[in-house]
Amino acid sequence: MTGLYGLTQIPPVILFVLFLWSLLWKGIALWKASRNEQRNWFIVMLVVNTIGILEITYLFFFVKKKMKFSELKFWESKQ
Repeated sequence: MTGLYGLTQIPPVILFVLFLWSLLWKGIALWKASRNEQRNWFIVMLVVNTIGILEITYLFFFVKKKMKFSELKFWESKQ
């Protein structure tokens, strides 16, 4: 069990922030993949956990309609 010893030294706050970061990107990427009917991307992103790296790569490079950084500002009203 010595392999997991380093993981216990990471503060829980950092682990929680990484969890939220990953959850945000995974949710956006899975939504886009399902809306674009890209089943293979959906399955890979659902199974593989890369702390958002795969999801960000998909959103900005491989999705049919490329995502722009300005689209992430969902809190701004579009009028």
